[in-house]
Amino acid sequence: MGKKSFPRSEKDNEAKAVVRSLRISPQKLNLVAQSIRGKNVQVALRELEFSRKRISIAVKAGLESAIANAENNHQLDVDRLIVSEATVGKGMVMKRWRPRARGRMARILKPFSSITLVVREQEEGL
Repeated sequence: MGKKSFPRSEKDNEAKAVVRSLRISPQKLNLVAQSIRGKNVQVALRELEFSRKRISIAVKAGLESAIANAENNHQLDVDRLIVSEATVGKGMVMKRWRPRARGRMARILKPFSSITLVVREQEEGL
């Protein structure tokens, strides 16, 4: 007597992982996402490991989670996985104030963002 389950939004040869509440602006996170889009997962992991961007550590953990989901939940072959989608979304924005001259205040915005990673198994012929 529980709730009805929703159908999967991904195809049968895809797996997904979402990393939420990353303390970085979506614009900066999208630079990291662009660097791994469409690449083989081993190449993408290597690129994230040696990236100089701070947030690449969290993106690498999310990609490893998507790979584990593909292997354990959907029985996909890890050697044939590619990063088919890496989409970035906005999250909340913390607003802080900094005192300025003559009794004024300046607003400081501390944005959060999320990244959705979808890995897909390639067919044999490609």
